[in-house]
Amino acid sequence: MAQRNAHQFRALAGSALEELAQRRNSAVTAILGPTNTGKTHHALSRMMAHKSGIMGFPLRLLARENYERLKAVKGAGKVALLTGEEKIVPPGAQWFACTVEAMPLERAVDFIGIDEIQLAADPERGHVFTDRLLHARGRSETLFLGAETMRPMLQKLIPGITVETRPRLSQLVHAGHSNLGRLPARSAIVAFSAHEVYSLAEAIRQRRGGCAVIMGRLSPRTRNAQIELYQNRDVDYLVATDAIGMGLNMDVDHVALASMRKFDGQFPRHLSAQEIAQIAGRAGRGMKDGTFGTTHTCPPMAPSLADTIEEHRFEAVEKLHWRQSALEFANPQALLRSLRAKPPRPELKPGRPGSDLEVLQTLAREQAIMERARGRRETALLWEACQIPDFRKMGDQSHAQLCGRIFKELLEKGRLPTAWIQGHLKALDQTEGDIDMLMNRLSGVRVWAYVTARAGWTAPGSALGAQSQAVEERLSDALHERLTARFVNRRAAVLMRREGHDDAAMLHAVTATGAVVVEGHEIGQLEGFAFNAANAQSRSEHDAIAKAGHRAAREAMGGIIKRFLEDGGETIALVESGADRVPGAGPENGASALQEQPIPPGTLTWRGAPVARLVKGEGFFAPTIKLLRGDFSDPQQEVPVRERLQGWLADYVRQRLRLFWQGLEQLRQQSMTRGLAHRLAEDGGVTVLLGGEGTNLRTQARALKSHGFAFSTALGVEGQGLVWHESLLKPAVAGLMSLLGCVWEGAGTAPQPMAPGRFWVEEAQRPPWPGWVKAGPVALRLDQAERVLQAVAKLRPQPGQRHVPLPADITRRLALKATMAPDVLAGLGVPLRLLGDLPVGALGAPAPPLIRIKPSRPGSSHPGQAEGRARHSNAHPPAKRRGSQGRLEGHDPASPFAALAGLTLKTAPGKGARKPSNLQNRPASKRKPAQAPSASHAKRHDSKRHA
Repeated sequence: MAQRNAHQFRALAGSALEELAQRRNSAVTAILGPTNTGKTHHALSRMMAHKSGIMGFPLRLLARENYERLKAVKGAGKVALLTGEEKIVPPGAQWFACTVEAMPLERAVDFIGIDEIQLAADPERGHVFTDRLLHARGRSETLFLGAETMRPMLQKLIPGITVETRPRLSQLVHAGHSNLGRLPARSAIVAFSAHEVYSLAEAIRQRRGGCAVIMGRLSPRTRNAQIELYQNRDVDYLVATDAIGMGLNMDVDHVALASMRKFDGQFPRHLSAQEIAQIAGRAGRGMKDGTFGTTHTCPPMAPSLADTIEEHRFEAVEKLHWRQSALEFANPQALLRSLRAKPPRPELKPGRPGSDLEVLQTLAREQAIMERARGRRETALLWEACQIPDFRKMGDQSHAQLCGRIFKELLEKGRLPTAWIQGHLKALDQTEGDIDMLMNRLSGVRVWAYVTARAGWTAPGSALGAQSQAVEERLSDALHERLTARFVNRRAAVLMRREGHDDAAMLHAVTATGAVVVEGHEIGQLEGFAFNAANAQSRSEHDAIAKAGHRAAREAMGGIIKRFLEDGGETIALVESGADRVPGAGPENGASALQEQPIPPGTLTWRGAPVARLVKGEGFFAPTIKLLRGDFSDPQQEVPVRERLQGWLADYVRQRLRLFWQGLEQLRQQSMTRGLAHRLAEDGGVTVLLGGEGTNLRTQARALKSHGFAFSTALGVEGQGLVWHESLLKPAVAGLMSLLGCVWEGAGTAPQPMAPGRFWVEEAQRPPWPGWVKAGPVALRLDQAERVLQAVAKLRPQPGQRHVPLPADITRRLALKATMAPDVLAGLGVPLRLLGDLPVGALGAPAPPLIRIKPSRPGSSHPGQAEGRARHSNAHPPAKRRGSQGRLEGHDPASPFAALAGLTLKTAPGKGARKPSNLQNRPASKRKPAQAPSASHAKRHDSKRHA
């Protein structure tokens, strides 16, 4: 086999190595120096100057990256790619980009180059680089690239080698320790375990919007996608393991170490100065300087260590790791002996046993394997099977068992079963699961990609290599999506990156539905005239969103106001009671999807969004509006908005209460009722009609009724009557009346009105809007209370009796529980007598309450009038009796009419008593002093009291 021939070709050891090197006629050159010296670019240029060449790289990712560069210059038919898992070799290939392990050394070429040659000191892979250093030669030129620490060793092992030193193109400066939240943009944070990488990436996402993630376990396709995410500036931060130290060229300005300890496969250890420099050297590119330091929980770097890295002063490599390459294949035991051979020179030392050697040792203990591997061909085939990389690293015997199975299949059948490999690939071809599950599947696919890439192991035309590559690509894309979804918030990353220096230049727009879009990301909703930010995952993201959103809203406000002024009145609404949605709301009208809280009553909305609220104005029916918070760029922008809303509100109140306003207009047309109309407008539609005002009360009542007004003396006080408009008591306007009453009294949020509106229970409070009367524990609508008192007035006792049982129909009329009726009637001033409980042992229904009926006499109207009149909630308290000075006296403090104690009434000359307009709201300092009642009036009150 080709690989066995290559081993035989290199089957020299000890002093023969020097003899072989001296026989070579090619020039051997080493270009040494720190990172960012242009070494790799120079090597590729030198290779393309020759007719053929092979370049070995330490990582599959680097081999693929430089393969693309070569292909772009030389053409796809002239360039080949050879890695453990990929094999692209056109028939006319002249230039090869390979991993160091996959270099086809049996092919004679003009140029051979090895990158990162200092890895010869690595305990795991160092023996491969050492072997290439000693044996790989081009016909015309051989070039080694690496760190300056390799100079003494190269000069010892390769006499006559030419060593060139290249200085770094830019400076690398120590920047000290920084917190995660203060790291500059274009920073790479380096950790040394998957757990640390995930934790740091999550912290960066919350503080800075997101980051790219690079780990050694990622497939090249996923790693490239993450690098592209960073290079395209979708994110400004990169969280990685030390995998970035091997030649990955990215625009990194600062490298921050989150730890200076790593687990090297056997035990945790501190990083050497050379390893730290290799990682920190990723900062800066070309002529751009870079910085390095520590972050998170990593302590600050010692000044001496920082100086060493800045000056690139490192201890020279003293020994290289070596493993015998001239192997003996007589049998497995002989192969093991040759692999355990001691180094032939003092500069070389045995490397750490690789996974291939561990697998061979494991399989050598199996009797079935040893019985089959008896000759050179069988032993060589066993060794090839053992060299399958253990990408999965499961830590058990599963990888050794797989290698043993592959050896048996190849030995017995000459080919691996196609259906067997396809079954494994099908089991791995699942894109569901989290990040770790996808990486484990990718590791398994990489094993099969290596197997199917081996020449002669699979049936010709089976296309298993293409199938494994397709599965790897699907899993890689899914893994990239999971990493991006978990650790990248593109919206926050864009806003936070632009914040502070060029946020004014950010592209923004407000869509027809009110969505605010900045740099292609929807960041919130313009609700009415105010920007509401979308949900943010961190405080810093919220601040960035708010800043950008308010700026976009202010710049778009002129167009928003123009649209508002041109809109029809149906897009504006008044919230009369608490509701989740209001008329005109909906995504098609620009309503916000962010709105979750109910809109408070008294709020004016435009297209479903709150824009203003009602405050007390010049009259009960004329509240004014106050604009809510808005992103107005100029106070003058508020003026047309306020005027439009104020005019709409006036039209809305007049339209909703049009029957009431029509009645007022009719009253204003008559001189004797013009004053009453004014008082009705001031008092909220319910006022007191004084007895001596205008014509006879009964005549006036009939005139008022023709205009939709109700008139009652049963609910009034002596010589007075209540006047209200029946339309104001309808359930359809109860919410609006309640809201207007609360705004007028400054009571804040209006309560939810009861439907259908017969009564309202609210302990220790009186109804906040006119049209209701407090009656004990409840409030009754005026028309309901009037009907109850009229029914009570019609009751007649039996001859010789002064009490009448409370009729059941009165309780039903109130729609209250029977137990509440006595308290309600008492609250209306109806005299009741409650009988005691039945004696112990007596049977029978409880006795109903008794209503006391006073003897009828001229001037009395009904029983409740003698005890005191009920009043509507906002107008006038009932009078008990009026003293000689016109003040109310003798009232019961527990009575629902106790508030009447401070009421005084004015009497106009030659007319009856008249209540000052808007008495319930007019300050006492502005009221005129009441005049003393006439002697006849006082005498009449006295006679009633003694009666």
